[in-house]
Amino acid sequence: MSTNNSDKTAQKVTGDKVGTIKGFADMFSPDSDVFTFMENTAREVFGRYGYAELRTPLLERTELFCRSIGTETDVVQKEMYTFPDRKGRSLTLRPEATAGVMRAFIDAGRHAQEPVSKLFTTGPMFRYERPQKGRMRQFHQINCECLGPQEPQADAELVLMLMTFLRALGLTDLSLQVNSLGCRECRPVYRAALRDFLDSIDREALCEDCRRRIDTNPLRVLDCKVPTCRELTADAPRIIDHNCPECRSHFDTVLRVFDAARLDYVLTPRLVRGLDYYNRTTFEVVSGSIGAQSSVAGGGRYDGLVAQLGGPDVPGVGFACGMERLALMLPALEKKRPDFYIAVLDPAAADAAMLLAQELRAAGKAGEVSFAARGIKGQMRQAGRTGARKTLLLGGDEMANGTVVIKDMDSGEQNSVPQGEAVNHV
Repeated sequence: MSTNNSDKTAQKVTGDKVGTIKGFADMFSPDSDVFTFMENTAREVFGRYGYAELRTPLLERTELFCRSIGTETDVVQKEMYTFPDRKGRSLTLRPEATAGVMRAFIDAGRHAQEPVSKLFTTGPMFRYERPQKGRMRQFHQINCECLGPQEPQADAELVLMLMTFLRALGLTDLSLQVNSLGCRECRPVYRAALRDFLDSIDREALCEDCRRRIDTNPLRVLDCKVPTCRELTADAPRIIDHNCPECRSHFDTVLRVFDAARLDYVLTPRLVRGLDYYNRTTFEVVSGSIGAQSSVAGGGRYDGLVAQLGGPDVPGVGFACGMERLALMLPALEKKRPDFYIAVLDPAAADAAMLLAQELRAAGKAGEVSFAARGIKGQMRQAGRTGARKTLLLGGDEMANGTVVIKDMDSGEQNSVPQGEAVNHV
């Protein structure tokens, strides 16, 4: 979907209100606090598994996504924000993170520097689709990519890390769904069997997208959420039944590790994911507590993707978490109370209050100071709104005596102490 706007009249920046773009949202506290919590938890958990953070650009060449995601996917055909730059080069706001990570991995020559690269990213993605609960046009993801190992234990470790991360967020109402998509050797056999099945049903009874997918990418028919399509394809052959011995052995090992780790999972033969680059192990984590958009994380193996983008033939496996959907499931965070609030009761005390606040912060305390001198009642109300544990009062008398009044906001007890000892009492 192109969003190249060429309006002849520019919208006024002053005067008329300039509102938010549909599908894009501002995020104030406490909503932003939830996202910070998720990002910090990800850094802590992923760090235990040896993952390092990578930051990639929001803009990439459009060709990158066409070559990686697949030209027949809904993402490329309908959902990308694509536009030409001043030199006519086609650029796209990233609709997902994996392709950009692969491009960065190739550009940096990481394959020659280390046998295994474990990378994670966080940040906004962009897709032009109908905004709804848990789905925005600018949305945020946490992504992990493990490049180098082809062993099934790498798949299992990645999923175990994902579930560890989700539990660290405090989430419990989750179901892990897994499937094996085969490889370039055995998938053509399955595609032929699936095509034969799809040719045997009434094509006109399928939705428009599925009718097109039968010819371009028949596996995507299995991913359709239209009830009629799901009913008509209920007896479709299972891809897992057509896995070659190597793919079957690979998947059996992944499941064996899950069993040994006592990780519950559900074999889901229709799980194909929405992007073309997946093969062998694929998985999704779903929740029944957030409505129709039930998938909160998903991923799989994508051997061959690096080579497809012009790099060496390096195997890979990864996942992405939708942060907006995770946020719907998280309980409200308990806001940390500030240590202090300094009330200025006399204009002459304003500078001293600011310096005292700076001293407290240098000692590791958190809090605010009033910028304007006001009456004590208004200042105490403001101190209460901040939730501060202690309120420090500075007025004319305190300045003359070199003291400060410190009030405990929970007990109501207050004492006058020398200003130089305030840090010890907060």
